[in-house]
Amino acid sequence: MISVVIPTLNVERTLTATLAALVSAAVDGVVREVIVVDGGSQDATAAIADGAGARVIDAPGPRGGQLNRGAKAARSPWLLFLHADTVLARNWNTEAVEFIRDIELGHRPDAAAAFRRHSNERGMKARLLEAGARARSSILALPYGDQGLLISKNLFDSVGGYRDLPAMEDVDLVRRIGRRRLQLFETPAMKTIDRFAESGRLSRSLRNQLCVAMVGAGLPTTAIVRMYGRAKS
Repeated sequence: MISVVIPTLNVERTLTATLAALVSAAVDGVVREVIVVDGGSQDATAAIADGAGARVIDAPGPRGGQLNRGAKAARSPWLLFLHADTVLARNWNTEAVEFIRDIELGHRPDAAAAFRRHSNERGMKARLLEAGARARSSILALPYGDQGLLISKNLFDSVGGYRDLPAMEDVDLVRRIGRRRLQLFETPAMKTIDRFAESGRLSRSLRNQLCVAMVGAGLPTTAIVRMYGRAKS
């Protein structure tokens, strides 16, 4: 039913937890294969993926290109794009299967879905970030890639897949999918390592919000990517 595509680059610290959350769905036959598309890791990433039974594809370059390579290699009619530091909550496949069946039975038009973002940190700041992510996802229909993306191959191909951008390939794709074809699951997806803390929580949050505002204003994706790159430097 589902091919899971995970882009990786030196993620040995987080990949095991991401893969472990897929085991029960694989046992139930919901996840038919896991494809790890590696950008040239120098750590144990490929060995961990291989040991877990995933198919490993070498694909250096921007993440958008990695994701497209994985989608092309996938054998299932549904794709789940998942970051290597995102852990789906237990029984995530229940909501995913219901969503897929509604579409395949013709109860709703073809669509894509993302999970609700959850932080593994405690405290008010983490909860405020979650609330902001929920508002961005539900109101603006702009979930980030760390929330996962479940989409049929047909819809993925029809919107042109990921573009080969240096950043924000996830926002660019969901923007082309469009609000009417995007659902936000109640099932949470947790980041195993909070990169806000590693690179400066406030500056990164402000940068992301600025980029989202640019998306809402209808500015070209290339301009948003340039702003994203300047804000990182």
